[in-house]
Amino acid sequence: MTRKGLMAAVLTATMAFGGAGAAEEALRVGMITTLSGGGAGLGIDVRDGFLLAVKQAGAPIEVIVEDDQQKPDIAVQLSDKLIQAEEVDVMTGIIFSNIAMAVIPSALAQGKFYLSPNAGPSQLAGAGCHPDYFNVAWQNDNLHEAAGAYANSAGLANSFILAPNYPAGQDALTGFKRFYTGELAGELYTTLGQTDYAAEIAQIRASGADSVFFFLPGGMGISFLKQYSDSGVDMPVIGPAFSFDQGILQAVGAAALGVRNTSQWSPDLDNPTNAAFVGSFEAEYGRLPSLYASQGFDTANLLISAMEKADVADRDAFRAALREADFDSTRGAFRFNTNQHPIQDIYVREVIQDGEIFTNRIVTTALRDHGDAYAAECPME
Repeated sequence: MTRKGLMAAVLTATMAFGGAGAAEEALRVGMITTLSGGGAGLGIDVRDGFLLAVKQAGAPIEVIVEDDQQKPDIAVQLSDKLIQAEEVDVMTGIIFSNIAMAVIPSALAQGKFYLSPNAGPSQLAGAGCHPDYFNVAWQNDNLHEAAGAYANSAGLANSFILAPNYPAGQDALTGFKRFYTGELAGELYTTLGQTDYAAEIAQIRASGADSVFFFLPGGMGISFLKQYSDSGVDMPVIGPAFSFDQGILQAVGAAALGVRNTSQWSPDLDNPTNAAFVGSFEAEYGRLPSLYASQGFDTANLLISAMEKADVADRDAFRAALREADFDSTRGAFRFNTNQHPIQDIYVREVIQDGEIFTNRIVTTALRDHGDAYAAECPME
């Protein structure tokens, strides 16, 4: 959507929105996300899910979207512009945790609310938590913890694990090991943005592993899955949803069929809000929504629910309204822990083919009402 088209949609939404606590003027949202490069699909889906919720609610929200190009220095420049020149009220959108750590602490220090639709670094969940920081997705470790728990139940006892060497990758392997009780045949950190995994696959082949757990989001996951399938290595693969989501699956194709992955959301999750979201997203954009789209949609609806109760200028009231999380989530039950990260169920999904589309279906629940390991370190109550 172009900036002109976006503004037209915002003006239409502003005229339609009502509610006793609604602000008289449009609330300004600065969205910094990844719209180019290997992670572009993730940011596009977060953006599109967020804008769909704003459009459906007719909310008086002006969204200023910027592309961080998956570069922390660019994101910092954009953040300063949005806060100081555009005078946004709320920030959102960041996909990658290294970018989050470059931007979010400064945005909070400048008095802005930040609602994370994706990145959930451990540094912001524990001692570095903040009253104005809300994560609407998960803490980075969570889906990987569920993968470790599922590996145990599947009888896997000697896993080879790998992830990129950046905050989310480090959280990924930490989370998997926190719940996994078997042995490790190997543990590798790869380069962020890497596309050639021949050396890593050779190590997996020689390791004696009985399974592979990997976290490689976006284009990294596409490259690894294709190369792994072509390599002839024949052992079970487990990963988080980030490597088995809609955009990735269409690029990988049949090589991903049958793979089990963990997620707090799935297109077949059985609740009325999710069914309506999946249908309306497909109608609006001509594709099935991804995990990232659902998170963008939920983040916008959290914001809208707070706007209906308080004006953002009343910071204490607005913060309290956000903390209540009084909205219908695509996940069904949703609530914040004391560190303002979600408590939610995490599922195991299986990659299937439905006609010409590759997608996921839920096969079991890995963890119920799951919080994160860092909440006890957060000084908020």
